[in-house]
Amino acid sequence: MSQIYRPDVTRRRFVKGVVGVSALALLSPYSKMAWATPSTSELSGTEFDLEVAPLPVNFTGTDSTATAVNGLVPGPILRVREGDTVAIRVTNRLHEMTTIHWHGIILDAGMDGVPGISFPGIEPGETFVHRFKLVQSGTYWYHAHTLHEQTGSYGALIVEPADASNEPRVDRDYPVMLSDWTDENPVNVYLNLKKMGGYYNYQRLTAGDFLDDMKLLGMGTAISKRRIWNRTRMSQTDFSDVSAATYTYLMNGTSPAGNWTGLAKKGERVRLRFIGAGTATYFDVRIPGLKLTVISTDGQRVEPVVVDEFRIGPGETYDVLVDIPDDDAYTIFAQSMDRSGYARGTLSPKVGVEAALPALDSPALLEPVDMMGAMAQGGAMGGMTRTMSRKRPNHARTEYGPGVDMRVDNPRVNLDDPGPGLRDNGRRVLTYADLKSVEGVTDPRAPSRDIELHLTGNMERFIWSIDGLKLNEAKPLHFPKGERVRVILHNDSTMAHPMHLHGMWSELESPDGQFQVRKHTVSVQPAQSVSMLVTADAEGRWAFHCHLLYHMAAGMFREVVVA
Repeated sequence: MSQIYRPDVTRRRFVKGVVGVSALALLSPYSKMAWATPSTSELSGTEFDLEVAPLPVNFTGTDSTATAVNGLVPGPILRVREGDTVAIRVTNRLHEMTTIHWHGIILDAGMDGVPGISFPGIEPGETFVHRFKLVQSGTYWYHAHTLHEQTGSYGALIVEPADASNEPRVDRDYPVMLSDWTDENPVNVYLNLKKMGGYYNYQRLTAGDFLDDMKLLGMGTAISKRRIWNRTRMSQTDFSDVSAATYTYLMNGTSPAGNWTGLAKKGERVRLRFIGAGTATYFDVRIPGLKLTVISTDGQRVEPVVVDEFRIGPGETYDVLVDIPDDDAYTIFAQSMDRSGYARGTLSPKVGVEAALPALDSPALLEPVDMMGAMAQGGAMGGMTRTMSRKRPNHARTEYGPGVDMRVDNPRVNLDDPGPGLRDNGRRVLTYADLKSVEGVTDPRAPSRDIELHLTGNMERFIWSIDGLKLNEAKPLHFPKGERVRVILHNDSTMAHPMHLHGMWSELESPDGQFQVRKHTVSVQPAQSVSMLVTADAEGRWAFHCHLLYHMAAGMFREVVVA
């Protein structure tokens, strides 16, 4: 296998993290200690006051400015109760408009917090009151629906159930927010990507890698491995747009060296509520030495499934249970999908005790299946089912143009693939095929129609779209109020896209058309097609977009109108 160049991130991340944690400890009460002991950053009740304001920070050895909520990054944990009506007053102390979106919460469109759709935004000095009744329970989160999400405007939102009889018994309960921080202005990050799609990709294959493959595999095989990728001008290392070249990965606002710590003692059961708050990062999460029992995704209970590892995309949440067998410490390890860096924390019987830190996995390469889908005859697909596409997709006329560099004619539909970088790694990795909602189908009606949407882009030019059209070029999708509709998402790219529909649930279907799992954010793998059922029960104008922030900003976004 090719040797992929990777900078020495371990020492650099250590130095950057130590400086960052020290500065934060001086600037606010929010530090790793606040999470290891009863936290002062948690608010509960039915009325809340949140203030969005600049905050000086230093995560990396360089002074920078975050967009904090109540002086914290992440913002305070909000604990509320199903059935209550809450009023959340958000005051903007910035010099520009901002917003707060309540991710995954079912509410009126006017309270959703998406500027330009059903909300004007909160202007400097203004206060907006978000008022809504909680009709669900589980792990959710809130974040700015602007570039302020990249600079720290996010936090956990935990909705306790009205009836706790079905809740697992736990001794400790910790939200775990995984995010990415850059000292660069997010606008500059976006402009760099527009200049060159691989601007932050330091793992591209080189001539030296080709020579190594020739020695190991022979010239013919080495050329064959690269032929399809060179012909299409694509890279086998395009896992992520933004990497540790600029990112420092955070766990609960703490860098790897800062080592967020949650107390956990022998015999205790701990609930970890993982929240994918990365703006451009998928994380692969494991706790070496412990099994993870997944009990919920996107706030919705699932049949328990025991795994060693799971991948979490931006916008997704997963609740897991871990049983602590002894008085040792255990590392929570969350490596970025491209293996350029990691976030980490510790479960420990006391503060200051650490566990061994695993090495980053070697970076993997995309495989033919990640470009050609079900057409791929080669490429390692591990033990997963080789399921062909349902039918040949219909490519819209708008997909044929300079803004689209790839179209998949036979996407795969299987859900039992953990994804590139996780296949056959020797660990039991969660897949969507493992997830089964405890509550069954809520709307038994057959869909009245199918809507096909293609997730499209030109990676070199950093153009991202749906059906080849950016938001400002496309008409809204119209769902008549009460309609049951099937939405089929075809990924015509080699990148995974976490697609988030606001205001309504997305009920993912299995390849044979059976109800699988209820989610608000559905990750679509490269060259894959997924099908989900939606009941248009929420009147108003809603956002539907990729939750990779820079993909959304580039145009992978649609407005959905329910009337």
